[in-house]
Amino acid sequence: MNILFLHPAAAFGGASKSLIELYMVLHAGGVRGTVLTPAGAVCQSFEKAGMRVCSVKGLSQFDNTRYGYYRKVRWLILLRELFLLPFALAGLWRLRREPFDLVHINEITLLPLGILAKWLLRVPMVVHVRSLQRKPGSGMRTRWVNALLRRYADAVVAIDYTVAATLEADLPLRIIHNGLDVAGQSVDFGSALNGGPVKVGFLGVLIPLKGIFELVEAMHLLKLRGINIECLIAGENARRLSGVKAWLLGKFGFARDVQTEIEALIQRDNLQAHVKLLGFVSDVRELYPQLDILCFPSHLDAAGRPVFEAAFYGVPSVVAIANPVPDAILHEVTGLAIPESKPVLIADALQRLVEDPVLRRQLGKQAKTWAEKTFSINVNASHMLDLYKILVSSEQAF
Repeated sequence: MNILFLHPAAAFGGASKSLIELYMVLHAGGVRGTVLTPAGAVCQSFEKAGMRVCSVKGLSQFDNTRYGYYRKVRWLILLRELFLLPFALAGLWRLRREPFDLVHINEITLLPLGILAKWLLRVPMVVHVRSLQRKPGSGMRTRWVNALLRRYADAVVAIDYTVAATLEADLPLRIIHNGLDVAGQSVDFGSALNGGPVKVGFLGVLIPLKGIFELVEAMHLLKLRGINIECLIAGENARRLSGVKAWLLGKFGFARDVQTEIEALIQRDNLQAHVKLLGFVSDVRELYPQLDILCFPSHLDAAGRPVFEAAFYGVPSVVAIANPVPDAILHEVTGLAIPESKPVLIADALQRLVEDPVLRRQLGKQAKTWAEKTFSINVNASHMLDLYKILVSSEQAF
């Protein structure tokens, strides 16, 4: 089975990692993958996983996610998508004669481009929805996106129940969790118990929506409270800017050099002993055993991949999510849920786990059991492969 994957981002992040781990199991089941993606660090990772990579300057997207949808000056972002459209079309055109059996778009923002790929290649299309959408019926754009899904998507895959709840109920919808391939092991809490600082980790691309600024402010509060804690921040800077371009993008709020801003906050509040910037970590299996707590203070009101990865290693999480569902986080069972990403709420939750090592250890053990049951890579990849087979066989029947 020959699959064309469309992936939206050049930076290596949770979506690309999830696709790679999915593909490595699918490949063992007879799937060959080609990925059309923006040129960047992610290309090498895809190639290392055995995927054929077709890189272009960028892929045009249409963002109707809950926090990224177009409003006010954000409508100007469409100019970037129009600029990238010729590069995206050229990439598809180069692949038009390939014998693909199916198109799999790795985020719903690529839906318009995926429809073009479906039309050009005359194959079924799977739409992977990884981000929260605007609520069903909330405006013309949301109705338009759901109408496109209803008409053109042969299958819509949501990564969890939280995401699925933001889509129309009558879509060809399935929930297939992100499967994780990690060498699960329990964390050694000895350093924390013997007087060393409790280590809290943050993993992800450095963007404001991930709540990174609130986490650093929370660390400042914990320092003032005299809490023995250290924060390890692992992630690639989304973009490092300088000169006129930095000023223009910053002026309109389209892009920020987050790493530089975080470094300035660390310097301003004398947090050098409390916050460490690790940069991009290629193998998280080396990082999670060092952690006592994982913090995911995202503004997106959802639990991300690091929460599930950490759970495999027996690390409980603090997650900003107002109404947690069983496949996101179990409050007081696998970690602590806070209603929103506010520094004082983050600090209070972290302080509770620092000061109660028995609770911390118990939540970690329960998180490990929960992750192994819910996020097995082999189980979830088999669900995706079964879906591929159904769609391809149905297409061949005609």
